[in-house]
Amino acid sequence: MEKTIVILCTLDTKWKETEFLKSVILKRGHKVIIVDVSLGGDAPLPGDISPAEIAKAGGSDITTVRKLSPKARGEASQIMTKGSIVKAKELRGAGKLDGIIGIGGNSNTAMATNVMKSLPFGIPKFMVSSAASMPAYAAGFIGTSDITMMHSVVDIAGTNDLNLDVLTRAAGAISGMVETGGAILAKAGKKREKPLIALTRFNFCETAAKIAMNYLEEKGFDVIGIHAQGIGDRAMEELIEQGLFDGVLDFVLGGVSENIIGGNRDAGPTRLEAAGNVGIPQVVSPCGFEMISCGPLSRRDRGDLLWTSRKLAERKLFLQDDFRVQARTTKEELRDIAVTVARKLNKAKGPVKFLIPLRGWSTLTTEGGPLYEPATDKIFSEEIKKHLRPEIDLKELDVELNSAEFAKACVDALEEMMS
Repeated sequence: MEKTIVILCTLDTKWKETEFLKSVILKRGHKVIIVDVSLGGDAPLPGDISPAEIAKAGGSDITTVRKLSPKARGEASQIMTKGSIVKAKELRGAGKLDGIIGIGGNSNTAMATNVMKSLPFGIPKFMVSSAASMPAYAAGFIGTSDITMMHSVVDIAGTNDLNLDVLTRAAGAISGMVETGGAILAKAGKKREKPLIALTRFNFCETAAKIAMNYLEEKGFDVIGIHAQGIGDRAMEELIEQGLFDGVLDFVLGGVSENIIGGNRDAGPTRLEAAGNVGIPQVVSPCGFEMISCGPLSRRDRGDLLWTSRKLAERKLFLQDDFRVQARTTKEELRDIAVTVARKLNKAKGPVKFLIPLRGWSTLTTEGGPLYEPATDKIFSEEIKKHLRPEIDLKELDVELNSAEFAKACVDALEEMMS
């Protein structure tokens, strides 16, 4: 089936490369729309969407952008990126964007991947970049999006044999992706035969997560495990907003607390809001609130722990290795966390249940665990009860979180809301 692939490029510097890329895609039987984000002058090859159209969509005009470009390239790039996002969404809405590919170095990669990030999960996104292998940039280019990056090895400049080989493979890759993809997009926002559940997990609640996942599948749900290490949480929130999930079993909310007080698992200021915005059922637990993910150990002195500007000498610590340290949260921090969590959940349009295991929120806080402080945990429970709206069902269970009883109670609570 014929698909439409958008090429996002700078024709003023890469018109020959783009022309070749287009020709290979056309030979594969697909349509091509060229979006030209050139910051320089007019190109020999005109694009289907011109820099002038993009600059206008970005809230400016091409003359202003080109005047900015030499000395304020960042500002010019921001305008063109904003305009390109507008145009990409328009094309997607009109059914004229089944996949997108970008080519270039650092600047073009930053612009193109920001446009790709604005598109839903499941739309093929392919970036050919000479900067793809740079650790300092690669994570930022991809973010939480399903972008595939190909390292061009050589600079994408000219139509030499190496570049033509790279571009030929890139054309084949994006063509293959649009030919075989699209299944998840077709299901987004629609009732599935098996409801899809997002389940957050990490090492310290793995037992409960496995039991819950098996129990959910026995009950006829499909389950997607989310590694709650910060980036995973952010990606989940975006996928919820896109309509891909029908419910959430949110065991690990540490990304919320570490956004408030700092930590390596910071999931951003909007964590724990997407399910409420969309209105899907969610079951939550306090796992992760009892610890702060920090470290690594200082290289100068292995006995000196560093975590932002805070001193950890007074806290209980669990040292996983030289890079990962879990520090116990304080009563004051748990009060702040409780207030923030209640504020987020109180805005939910859909049903919410909060289950609290009284015998420990993770393997670290059960009796005998390195961060065991039941009196501190109790402060959170007391505080959140003051702030949650009455319609939100809060239950305390006299079990450990990593128990079959707790895992099954969470699943039963979610099933009850979804039925």
